[in-house]
Amino acid sequence: MHSSETLNAISQAFSVLGMGTNMLRLLGGLWVTVWIALVSVALSMIFGFGFGVVMTRKNKILKAVCKIYLEIMRIMPQMVLLFVAYYGLTRMFNISLSGEAASILVFTLWGTAEMGDLVRGALESVPKHQYESGRAIGLTEKQIFTFIIIPQTFRSLIPLSMNLITRMIKTTSLVVFVGVIEVVKIGQQIIEANRLTIPTASIAVYFVIFMMYFFVCWFLSLAARFIEKKQKM
Repeated sequence: MHSSETLNAISQAFSVLGMGTNMLRLLGGLWVTVWIALVSVALSMIFGFGFGVVMTRKNKILKAVCKIYLEIMRIMPQMVLLFVAYYGLTRMFNISLSGEAASILVFTLWGTAEMGDLVRGALESVPKHQYESGRAIGLTEKQIFTFIIIPQTFRSLIPLSMNLITRMIKTTSLVVFVGVIEVVKIGQQIIEANRLTIPTASIAVYFVIFMMYFFVCWFLSLAARFIEKKQKM
């Protein structure tokens, strides 16, 4: 009897997903999450590469500034950065900043720092004889960097960047705190709307959200493994 009641409760919980457009709303919320992550990742890749190159410069002042920026982005929780961007910047500079824009700004700043450190490590891991070989055949420093160093950097950087991208996608769940209507927020709305009629709705809704995040991150993990295998061939 007990197991029968449990199955009925689970069945009732999952029935909420078939009501109206609930499932489509969750998928729409997932797209908002993925869109914020994709834009942030794209900008982080661009700015992060430049930041990584700057971090390899020998100028001590420049390296110190880059180090401070990197440590701030690592130490400061992303939620705090979101609040600072969404509530602090709007009041300080009297500007209108949407939750999506604030989220992209914060994740780009964070992603740039993390990607920059990955780029720095990849650049510094290139053996010095690669530079010497390029000079020996008459290449300029710019040609050495463009045709020898960058291809090797990308080769080691792609698998590492997949881990950062996965972390950024998972961290986008925090954007709900600055008013962004993404998958977690929509899930909360569905649960609240059915709180009295289907008290167990949260089981189904959060399970589906979990699976959505899982499959997106799993796909990226498979892509990273595929790239690593290709590079070893």
